[in-house]
Amino acid sequence: MIREHRSREKLDNYYRQFIEKGVMDANVHPWVASSWRRCQQMNIARDKMNISNRLPAEEFHKLQRQNHEAIAYLGHLADTIKEFFQEYNLSLLLVTSDCVVLKSYSLPFYQMTPGEIEGVRVGEEEVGTSSICVVHEQQTPFWMFGPEMWVEECQLGDACSAPVFVGGEFRYIITLVSMEQVVMPQDAVISLLFTMKNSLELHMEEYMRQRAEEAILDATPFAVYHVLPGGEVAYANTLGHKRLAGIGLRHQQRMRKRENLNDVILNYQHTPIYNGFRGIPSYNKEVTWITPNKTYEDITTVVPLERDRNHAVKSVAVVSMPIEDLRTLVAHAAGYTAKYSLNSMVGEGDTFKAVKNKAARIAKNKHHILIQGEAGTGKQRMAHGIHQASSRAAGPLITLRCGDATPEVLEHELFGIVQGEVSHQGRLELASGGTLFLDEIERMPKKVAQELADALNRGTACRIGENVDRPIDVRIVAACDSDLKRLTERGLFARDLYDIVSKCVIRLPALRSRREDIPVLTKHILNELAVQHQMQPKDILPETVDALTAYDWPGNIKQLQSVLEYAFFNTPMDVIRPDDINLMGDIKPDNRWKEDKGVFVRAWQAAGGNVSRLANLLNVSRVTLYRYLKKYDLEKK
Repeated sequence: MIREHRSREKLDNYYRQFIEKGVMDANVHPWVASSWRRCQQMNIARDKMNISNRLPAEEFHKLQRQNHEAIAYLGHLADTIKEFFQEYNLSLLLVTSDCVVLKSYSLPFYQMTPGEIEGVRVGEEEVGTSSICVVHEQQTPFWMFGPEMWVEECQLGDACSAPVFVGGEFRYIITLVSMEQVVMPQDAVISLLFTMKNSLELHMEEYMRQRAEEAILDATPFAVYHVLPGGEVAYANTLGHKRLAGIGLRHQQRMRKRENLNDVILNYQHTPIYNGFRGIPSYNKEVTWITPNKTYEDITTVVPLERDRNHAVKSVAVVSMPIEDLRTLVAHAAGYTAKYSLNSMVGEGDTFKAVKNKAARIAKNKHHILIQGEAGTGKQRMAHGIHQASSRAAGPLITLRCGDATPEVLEHELFGIVQGEVSHQGRLELASGGTLFLDEIERMPKKVAQELADALNRGTACRIGENVDRPIDVRIVAACDSDLKRLTERGLFARDLYDIVSKCVIRLPALRSRREDIPVLTKHILNELAVQHQMQPKDILPETVDALTAYDWPGNIKQLQSVLEYAFFNTPMDVIRPDDINLMGDIKPDNRWKEDKGVFVRAWQAAGGNVSRLANLLNVSRVTLYRYLKKYDLEKK
């Protein structure tokens, strides 16, 4: 609040009347009057300013470092108007929003050196009524006349303070204090204060925006550059500086010399950057950079920026990423992280413990691996666990289901393909440095399997439609539901690929052959469901576990998972009873199977093709089931 000039004599009388008689004149400004009353209650000293409440030196220096930008900028403004300060004997203070003096500029504040006042708390509780404490409380500009200040040694001159907001947050207070009872151009002082306030706010918001942009650019996985004509690098993010240093360019700050790409890129005039200054943009272009030490391949985008009066490009923005880094980034998006560890595969029986221990040992070596077992035994989880336990755990884990595509599409997915001017990586390249999990490998066509074997033996891969061999470093973990050796002997699978993946073979047992593990598996699955869906865990009765253990589980652990999921989500109680178990999973034991072949087939599969078991599940006679087996053209066991 900016106020009109008032009689110092009257203001002084108001102050004396309150101090000596306890009478508050109605003409005292309400904010000043409230502060006087509080100061009297707190018994704040009136004769001399208290500067004893000072931050420890280390804490204060840390505070100054945190606010160095505001301190430096306000100092620059003060230097430009130093003559004005001297003429009217003004002092400038920068104060934090909690009333700690960060910096004292120009003339000494109340005849104190900057070292005496800096780091001192000057709030109402320390120094009494002042323009600073009013702004701290009201968060609005305020002019205070000398006689209104609580400390008598401060009453010679006036003071004007204003809050500084950065990003909508109250951050600082700037204060102009006159040292003597001289006639000041109040309008000029107020205008000066508001100019400094607004300038500081704009500068700090721009500074924060710039810091945020730099943080964003430094967090990106790309090297970002702002390049001037002639190859000078005006800006580079952290990764950009690192890459420039890697090819022999270092920023020489002392000499104020910028990096210049012409110094180390031998083919600079044949790159998209050089073309960018001719006004030709490039987007996601594969570029070769030749340096004295090494040749690099990047995916690069170059965008021409502002132009001068003659329409010549003044600078370009460059975003670049090594192809190897891009491969890793894409691998992340394609399924980089292993979802399961070997510890997530539970079992207490000797059979499964032996398999798990073998997997842990094999994971440490460098051989390719073949995992065999019936459908639903946990081959995918085992593959994830092996990858996570291997020396390749930091690399990508890429999955390819060999039975999900035609031979042509499978070949493209595996090796990559050139389409038009764009060359796409295949899963084999994406998995370089990590693991490629080939699920249902027995369904891979012999031609594709032979090509894969040749690529693995060479250590290079070639995309379809290209003649460029690219190095690969990949470990194959293959999964097969059937006996891959027999398929190979019968000529149904490529011998060369079988020889490669069968160096280490892990055979997962069927669930019916490890019934002793069903209780612990049941508890583990129910706990996983509760954690995944953020629900309360459910107990399971011993007799329910007994019923699960007695079942043959033709669909193995996958079927057990489905049955327990159905019980978990459809049991209203906290305890799963035998009646809550539906061995057909989400297939309800109603009469829909009599009209819907799909429902009947799923129930038939859940029963493992066993008529007696299915009759019990559907609560019908065997004779009735035979009739429906014939109706649906299914083979009985």
